[in-house]
Amino acid sequence: MHRVAFLVYPGFELLDVSGPAAVFTGANRALGQHGRPAVYAVVLVSAAGGTVESSSGIAVETRPVTEVRSGEVQTMLVAGAEREPLLAAVADPVLRAALPGLTARAERFGSVCSGGFMLAALGLLDGRRVATHWDSCAPLAKAFPAVTVDPDALYVVDGRLWTSAGVTTGIDMALAMIARDLDAAIAGEVAKRLILYARRPGYQSQFSPVLQAQVRGESPFAELIGWIEANLDAPLDVPSLASRAGLSERTFHRRFVVATGQTPARFVETARLDAARMLLSRGLSLKSVAAQVGLFPATRLSDAFERRFGVAPRLFRDMHAGM
Repeated sequence: MHRVAFLVYPGFELLDVSGPAAVFTGANRALGQHGRPAVYAVVLVSAAGGTVESSSGIAVETRPVTEVRSGEVQTMLVAGAEREPLLAAVADPVLRAALPGLTARAERFGSVCSGGFMLAALGLLDGRRVATHWDSCAPLAKAFPAVTVDPDALYVVDGRLWTSAGVTTGIDMALAMIARDLDAAIAGEVAKRLILYARRPGYQSQFSPVLQAQVRGESPFAELIGWIEANLDAPLDVPSLASRAGLSERTFHRRFVVATGQTPARFVETARLDAARMLLSRGLSLKSVAAQVGLFPATRLSDAFERRFGVAPRLFRDMHAGM
């Protein structure tokens, strides 16, 4: 069995554990449906063992971290939390003594959300590139300058180290682990059973253009933004969008910037390039992707993609297709 251990402590974020745990147990279920044996066993560990209450008030049963035998755990993950419970956990002498040995002997280790602070405090992230919750990126980078924090990625894989941006992104990271351990088909079946909209790759930004617009409140362009996302291959210039919104071009441009914080052209290009990354990761041809996202011919897609991401779309596809 491949044992996955989650390190928890009073006040931890429940979804950081329950989401990925559901993915691993879901993989066992999918394997069973294909007549294959279960692979994963999930265990929760804490400083003293016993009942540990999460930030939501739901408690879980745990084993003492000191009772975990050498080499017993193949994947070691630290759950995140808000500032106060996290600081208390980082200062816990039992956890500080046990965690370095567990991570050293595991096939892989890492964190979900702000759990990376604990690993960083022990020097386990020095010289590594990591992901964490968007609200923790700046504090983590400031407190631990030897750590390279990627503020955009949903999750980052750096050798044996796996770190995710937080909360639901732990699910994305767990699915990627399953795809690597088993195959993409099993990961896809798990995602389907969990009714996920899509399996999100690690390089995808923590904030989609639509979500960024929604965060700003009741956008007067919510319906238009949804239409843009569904019609990336349509003409999406200011005259066309202004006409669809029933506004003059000048008024539309001004109100759109106020509502979204971006010009219409920048918003549309971001939406198109985000969609292009998803399609390229599926191995589609540049010509097909360019047509689907409205950046045709392929040279137009290549120019915009390399300008935004610093890598040619063909190379990006070769690096990520099938992951």
